[in-house]
Amino acid sequence: MSLLVTGSIGIDTVKTPYGVSENCLGGSAVYFSMAASFFSPVRLIGVIGEDCPFDMAKVFEGRDVDLAGLEVRKGSKTFRWAGSYYSAMSEAITDKVELNVLSEEPPNVPEQFKDSEFVFLANTAPVLQRKLLEQISKDTFVAADTMNCWIHGHRDDLETLLEQVDCLVLNEDEARMLAADTNLVRAGEKIMDMGPGIVVIKKGESGSIMCNRDGERFILAAYPASEVRDPTGAGDSFAGALMGYLAKVGKHDSQSIKKAMAYGTVLASFAISDFSVNGLTSVNLSDIENRFETLRNVTQF
Repeated sequence: MSLLVTGSIGIDTVKTPYGVSENCLGGSAVYFSMAASFFSPVRLIGVIGEDCPFDMAKVFEGRDVDLAGLEVRKGSKTFRWAGSYYSAMSEAITDKVELNVLSEEPPNVPEQFKDSEFVFLANTAPVLQRKLLEQISKDTFVAADTMNCWIHGHRDDLETLLEQVDCLVLNEDEARMLAADTNLVRAGEKIMDMGPGIVVIKKGESGSIMCNRDGERFILAAYPASEVRDPTGAGDSFAGALMGYLAKVGKHDSQSIKKAMAYGTVLASFAISDFSVNGLTSVNLSDIENRFETLRNVTQF
């Protein structure tokens, strides 16, 4: 089934104990699309400025990613982010952000994208996420991501958005902040009261949790990765594989969500193995399935 993603395309500078990657390709929509394209065709909605050094057609060459929704905006500059990771690399320290084109109006959704059956609103301002969602047909499964700055500074917009989405994917700190509760199970329940019927909470190296309105709870361990060079984009890769798998099977029941989370965990483990998207571009479906089976084996008892 058709899968649409809208989010950022950026120019990143990342510092970790393993080195520095300057002016590399980043952005939530990029990581998401890379991961999702292993499972399903992807329709990408995004905007870049005239200064963008990346040929997006070449970036996604050989992958089923439709760039009809990519806008190169004249007179604008591409989103930029610089961040650093230290010691255990569990959290990024943002050194500099230049919203640039992300502070402007969102791009239009092409007519041929408006019938998308699965939609992911990757991390950006809630008001922009809502404006894009308004352009999509209503009969669709909608998932979204968010972050601390929107929870703190744009709470009303975010709560309005949550009333319109079926699933929210966020990390554990964001879940606690949004729900004002340190217990993640209770936090998931409180977030569901805000609108989404499904909440997926990412816990980094501690795995992930899923809660749904039917009362089901699911906990999945992280893949036992031995190489972590750059955690940037891990969460977006997780979401991409999750939604890509759901679009592939055309379902979003609890069993499908659980399996999708496992694929998300696997793709995140590849994303963190190298800088930028290199960890995702160097693998194939066979590598993914092998790691999926490893994850299945280590989580059974």
